[in-house]
Amino acid sequence: MTINESLDRFKAVSLDELASVSLMNRVDTKFAFNISKLNKLLLELSNFYNVLEINNSKIQTYKTLYYDTSDKLFFIQHHNQRTNRNKVRFREYVNSGLVFLEVKLKNNKGKTIKRRLQVDSIPDALSSSHQDFINGLIGKELQLKLQHWVNFNRITFVDKLNTERVTIDLDLNFSNNLNSGSFEELVVAEIKRERSKNSSKFSYLAKKMHILPTRLSKYCMSTIDLNPKIKKNRFKEKELLINKLKKL
Repeated sequence: MTINESLDRFKAVSLDELASVSLMNRVDTKFAFNISKLNKLLLELSNFYNVLEINNSKIQTYKTLYYDTSDKLFFIQHHNQRTNRNKVRFREYVNSGLVFLEVKLKNNKGKTIKRRLQVDSIPDALSSSHQDFINGLIGKELQLKLQHWVNFNRITFVDKLNTERVTIDLDLNFSNNLNSGSFEELVVAEIKRERSKNSSKFSYLAKKMHILPTRLSKYCMSTIDLNPKIKKNRFKEKELLINKLKKL
């Protein structure tokens, strides 16, 4: 059975219907597993979740361009397990035709807060208005430089009670001006909800399939892959996990 055939079991919802569960201020829980488990997981999920459909497609394409300082401040903050750390990116939601400049903050309470500014397209460089938006949210002036692209396909679910979103990312690939790479066999799932204590059917079903929560940043892991000499001591365990999951 193909992924699209598995998704046909779900009731489809529109982008407007999903708006009530935007969760721009949320708690995230991530999972990583080999794509061979995806169809079975989708079968389990179909009784409890609806799926986003845009322009007759239940699989959406995302294009993301990350920015960081020349010494990779955001990457280092994550590597050093700093709280109140940021990520800055442009993201194109290809199927809906929307593009945003997004600033994500992971605060000291474990919450992810996302703020975004709609733009016409992903630019080649930050404008003064982009820089003002970023500096205003981060609270200081940073000289940010284009880092690399991270592109993937995403399936977005919402539970039938409209209390949480679940995203499933696949076909991950990334590139800069010098190198490129991919995590083609890897699937990254994420539960997004208001509070961590909320019960989640996805967590229960994932555990049943021996899919366990893991902290994983697509930006950080792609940075490591594209920059082999970069400091990565605290990410070695994640790197080993990804390599293991890719070979299952």
